[in-house]
Amino acid sequence: MRSRTPGGVVHLELHTGNGPAACSFLTQLLGWKAQEIAHADTAYLAVGMGDRVSGGIVECGVGHPQWVPYVIVERVDRATARANELGASIILEPREGPAGWRSVVTSPSSGALALWQLKPESRRRLQYRS
Repeated sequence: MRSRTPGGVVHLELHTGNGPAACSFLTQLLGWKAQEIAHADTAYLAVGMGDRVSGGIVECGVGHPQWVPYVIVERVDRATARANELGASIILEPREGPAGWRSVVTSPSSGALALWQLKPESRRRLQYRS
């Protein structure tokens, strides 16, 4: 079994202005499977990308499509503060979701990055066979 360790990319999320077109392209090109998941007042399109990394497509008002990697951190509040100290802009302050806490930071040199602190029960579910 391989568990998710700090610094590891565990999720890729595509932010796009046209979710259905992006989903159609990616599923036809790569054979990924997609499933719509109702979340609060918006729909989220979960995408199966293989056995190591999960994915999703979010339709939002971005000017151009962009991929946002989710990286595991020990403490999202501390990692967000450290990113800020290093000159990053905070796009999304730390907030809680069903599987953990996340924030989104960006810098001119690295682009957007989601910092993700898993809840203990989610850590157990996110273990994979090597």
